[in-house]
Amino acid sequence: MDYRKINAPLSTVTRDVNELSKETGNIYESVMIMARRANQISQEVKKELELKLQEFSTYTDNMEEVSENREQIEISKFYEKLPKPTLIAAKEFTDGEVYHRNPAKQMRNLDDDAEV
Repeated sequence: MDYRKINAPLSTVTRDVNELSKETGNIYESVMIMARRANQISQEVKKELELKLQEFSTYTDNMEEVSENREQIEISKFYEKLPKPTLIAAKEFTDGEVYHRNPAKQMRNLDDDAEV
């Protein structure tokens, strides 16, 4: 997914608890879904950043030698300016773009159907 094109806010936003819990019926379940999605986004962005910065890595024996590379700094600044993974995940969740399921609820529903 291209996180550069996501229209997520760059700072904290106050959200309506009832709106967040509308889809799942439970605010805590909604928060867990968004937290797990935020972790996925964070890992994807981290991998992407590491791949881009790998081009600039040089293996030296001396840890004191630090060379500044303008391109490397620009790439790092770009990733720092992206919306935080939690904000991206919240935006995706409220837009209905996150697939989620609760196996415990599905099992309860199957048990209820079997009793009828």
